[in-house]
Amino acid sequence: MELRTDLLRGTLDLLILRSLTATPLHGLGISRRIAQMTQGSFDVKAGSLFPALYRLEERGLLAAEWGESDTQRRAKFYRLTRLGRKRLQVEEANWRRVAIAMEHALGSTS
Repeated sequence: MELRTDLLRGTLDLLILRSLTATPLHGLGISRRIAQMTQGSFDVKAGSLFPALYRLEERGLLAAEWGESDTQRRAKFYRLTRLGRKRLQVEEANWRRVAIAMEHALGSTS
């Protein structure tokens, strides 16, 4: 299933923040976690993921440190900051309101 990129762009930050609630992950781990959370509906490519990660880090929503991946390669691991957790709560609440409104709109027969 192909999704429009503007939809992905509008939800990518939320998906990244949500993917990091349990544990820090490196870029590929975040991409895999998003695919898992969305049951394969979102396949986030590096060209979209890494600019978003850098933007979120610059805004203080993520912190990063270098570590070693499962394959013994050097990788940058991202984690939510306190500000990132607060932002995630706000974004989840906003998205739920939008989802409810869209459900009403799509379910209406007029």
